[in-house]
Amino acid sequence: MPVRLRKLIGTILIIVLVISYALIATTFAELLLGASPWWVHLLYFFFTGLLWVLPAMLIIKWMEKPAKPRS
Repeated sequence: MPVRLRKLIGTILIIVLVISYALIATTFAELLLGASPWWVHLLYFFFTGLLWVLPAMLIIKWMEKPAKPRS
């Protein structure tokens, strides 16, 4: 797969990941953490704010793979 196509697909995947992850994390917090103290909200949003980086790193690693030479 050409590098430019891989980067385009990866960029679209990251955008979809961030939007869907934010919606899911916020919905989960609203439904289950509504009556929790402020520090529970702080910890939840701290960890969920960092957790999306793991799948994004895998996508970026896939995007940056060098193209296979044609034989």
